[in-house]
Amino acid sequence: MSLAALPIFVKLAGRPVILIGAGEAAEAKRRLLERAGARIVGEEAEAVLAIVATEDPEPVVARLRARGVLVNTVDRPDLCDFTVPAIVDRDPVLVAVGTGGVSAGLAAALRQRLEALLPASLGALARALEAAKPAIRKHWPETGERRRALGGALAGPLDPLRDHAGDAVEAWLAGSAAVETAMLRFTLASADPDDLSLRQARALAQADRVFHHRDVPEAILDRARADALRIACDTVPVTPAAGLSVYLEMGR
Repeated sequence: MSLAALPIFVKLAGRPVILIGAGEAAEAKRRLLERAGARIVGEEAEAVLAIVATEDPEPVVARLRARGVLVNTVDRPDLCDFTVPAIVDRDPVLVAVGTGGVSAGLAAALRQRLEALLPASLGALARALEAAKPAIRKHWPETGERRRALGGALAGPLDPLRDHAGDAVEAWLAGSAAVETAMLRFTLASADPDDLSLRQARALAQADRVFHHRDVPEAILDRARADALRIACDTVPVTPAAGLSVYLEMGR
């Protein structure tokens, strides 16, 4: 399954961004750029990004693209080299929702749902985890073991969808136990990844490795972590490695 676009986060603080246009749409983009710390400049300035909010954008976009500038054109996805997502801000955590310009209304609706779902303390949890990095490395020196421990914590005592006290990370470290080996086996009823159960989707998102029968579709395997090992096999491994392993097979 190919990506329509690659989501990235660009640091704009102090960097020039061209903004062309006037009116409500242009002002909304101006406010967003100012929040990101960008230095807003005109068309003739040197910059690598531009936002165009005019009624007749084609000539402007052509001039900018001829200079190698990447352009976002308001309400014209056909004239966009990049799109600006709807944003949920839990500094330093940012959640971006994009539709490739297909439906800004849908992106906004999803953002509103996520605003209600993500607690205000999420940013504080992120900063506490950052501050605890030396202690976490000391507790789990091996990279894979450390990743599994964090994955288990964030799926349980440090669940990011719950509010946490300021000392939650310290309490987790103080009471943490060794990560156990686990193997989960799932027989899939459908080749559609949208039919995965919540438990199956969570297991794939947390698994260190995914053993799978050869007829399991790529679209389902893509729901696993990008760095999870994928191993095609016909039977469940008898002694999987440490951490969480998942075995997938299609129902008959």
